[in-house]
Amino acid sequence: MTVITHPDRDLIALGIRQPWAELILRGIKSIEVRSLPTNVRGTIYLYAGQHFADIPHADIMVAQHGLDADRLPRSLILGTVDIVDCRPCATADATAACVPASMLEGKYGWRLTNPVRLDEPFKPRFLPYGVWFYPFKRRNGSMR
Repeated sequence: MTVITHPDRDLIALGIRQPWAELILRGIKSIEVRSLPTNVRGTIYLYAGQHFADIPHADIMVAQHGLDADRLPRSLILGTVDIVDCRPCATADATAACVPASMLEGKYGWRLTNPVRLDEPFKPRFLPYGVWFYPFKRRNGSMR
């Protein structure tokens, strides 16, 4: 098991609302659905945003996987995950994305592998200012 003992200043973070962040770390959600594609590949930090997902299917996933929504950590870097691909979503991606197929139309699937949960979550030095952010240094360029 990989143990991260100090933050990597050069690693970017992706902000994801709960319960999606937890499901990614558990290896249940392996496709992140977004409205735009990404060219980012490799290891990134997984940041659990301050707010809970605002779609009804989030509550279904909480119940289905026995999660306690009130106890899911927020506003912290919880771990790392690798982005290995990005492509238009297909109906068959629904299970891996943890959402109904009807939510995938016109969206992009970012394929995620190798989730690693931190033993101790980090509080970022700099707060998110968009989908991507550097939690431990000031932003320097586009990361789409």
